[in-house]
Amino acid sequence: MKYKVVLRVMGSLTLVEGIILLAVCLIPIIYGDNDAAYFLISSAISFGFSGLALLLGRNPSSTIGKREGSVIVTFTWIIFSLIGLLPFWLSGSIPSFTDAFFETISGFTTTGASILNNIEELSHGMLFWRSMTHWIGGLGIIVISLAILPVFSTSGTQLFAAETTGPTKDKIHPKINETAKRLFLIYVILTASETILLLFGGMSFFDAVCHSFSTIATGGFSTKQASIAYWDSPYIQYIISLFMILSGINFSLYYFGFKNKFEKIKENEELRYYLIVLFVFVSIVALSLVDFSNLGNFKMLEQAWRDSLFTVSSLMTTTGFCTADYMYWKPLTWVILLIVMLTGASAGSTSGGIKMIRVVISGKACYYEFKRLIHPNAIIPIRYNGHLVREDILTRVLAFTLLYLVVAGFGILVLAMSGMGFLESVGGMITCLGGVGPGLGLVGPAGNFHDVPEFSKWFLSLMMLAGRLELYTVFLLFTPAFWKN
Repeated sequence: MKYKVVLRVMGSLTLVEGIILLAVCLIPIIYGDNDAAYFLISSAISFGFSGLALLLGRNPSSTIGKREGSVIVTFTWIIFSLIGLLPFWLSGSIPSFTDAFFETISGFTTTGASILNNIEELSHGMLFWRSMTHWIGGLGIIVISLAILPVFSTSGTQLFAAETTGPTKDKIHPKINETAKRLFLIYVILTASETILLLFGGMSFFDAVCHSFSTIATGGFSTKQASIAYWDSPYIQYIISLFMILSGINFSLYYFGFKNKFEKIKENEELRYYLIVLFVFVSIVALSLVDFSNLGNFKMLEQAWRDSLFTVSSLMTTTGFCTADYMYWKPLTWVILLIVMLTGASAGSTSGGIKMIRVVISGKACYYEFKRLIHPNAIIPIRYNGHLVREDILTRVLAFTLLYLVVAGFGILVLAMSGMGFLESVGGMITCLGGVGPGLGLVGPAGNFHDVPEFSKWFLSLMMLAGRLELYTVFLLFTPAFWKN
């Protein structure tokens, strides 16, 4: 293990967090709050850690291997969360260290699971920082840093691979830092576009920015306890639904669109299946909400469609915003919502879950296995986007899908043993592993994780991190062979 290069890169990354925390100091000053000092202290601690890490990591090796990449990415997210919780904890906004860590890592992993029962009592600075953790974590700490720090230009491949999602790591430019810059630009454009449209819907500039941060990052933190239901505005709900769906699309497709390479978008199977599955499930849930004895009531029909569209889009893209308490819906809808939580949206997006590309390839593998049983001598290759799926990618996809389901099952058992109820254990595990936010039962859309046992909060924090980094990056660190030279 090249510890010097690990320390140097982590020092450079925490420098970025220190700069961001320093910039957030402006928010309390602008709005006349008295908690700017807590952001200054947190920024100073971040700079202090950065300086120490850079000092200890002087004259490192110029290359970052796979092991170093996994260590850097995993521990950077942990350190970012430990430093990021300080404003909440020091100010007393979240007095419990465990709760502050849970809230912060939920932000950085774009899970959106919360312990807060008094969101609107938080100051503007705390609310902004809370949403900012989503925005930083959505595209990825490493990817954002690759875009703005040239120090990683020659050795960012392993970091990019360890953090980005999906069985293949799509690059839209041969140079990793150029890829990161283009992804970052798309990210900013989407955020700015949603902010402007929300302003037209009557949101304040502050609320529009915070909700855009949360939407584009598919996070789900709101500035209001009632989430998006606070505004009771169909316009706002449809705008946020649209941007949740857009945020669930592979970001590289936007780049191809800007370059007029529409053929690449047209032939993308994952996008096609993502939109089809989304439409089908939205339609099924909407039908379950319709009162068939009153079909002439257009307002009721529109409400059913809007609630279904918003909820399914929110949970499938793992955003986690809420406008309705789906625990009052039919149990059929709970099953559908659990399925979309597990499935997730597209690889290369900010969403969590297994990802549609893996679901499609796994489905094709099962289908073609039936065909091979009928025609044992036939050679039936699996194709995706018109290309042959290599055996190593197929193995990787099937192994990840199985591992994801095993981890989910194991986690449900652990949570049940810790004292959580059945619905809470199932919903809490799937929502945290998939980075969704709301679960089922007491941790559903009308509740939160405030009363969850302390052990469960730490366990779920680990699951949020593992799910965001797609399991292997984190779990590799628990294997003895990983640390042997």
